Amino acid sequence: MSNVYKHVDLVGTSEKSIEDAVQRALTKASETLHNMRWFEVVETRGHIEDNQVAHWQVTVKVGFTIE
Repeated sequence: MSNVYKHVDLVGTSEKSIEDAVQRALTKASETLHNMRWFEVVETRGHIEDNQVAHWQVTVKVGFTIE
């Protein structure tokens, strides 16, 4: 069986970690995207406040199968 995939770029944010930012993006996307199969982190950024990491911002490419 062959599949056709589509991909979208998402941006997740977190005050805790890069992994949490990715998970937040995937969790929110799962509300409207179905059949998600893979993700790729394509960009990682952070915001600095008072010389500390205030939050992470991660861009992920998410692939899902077309029904």
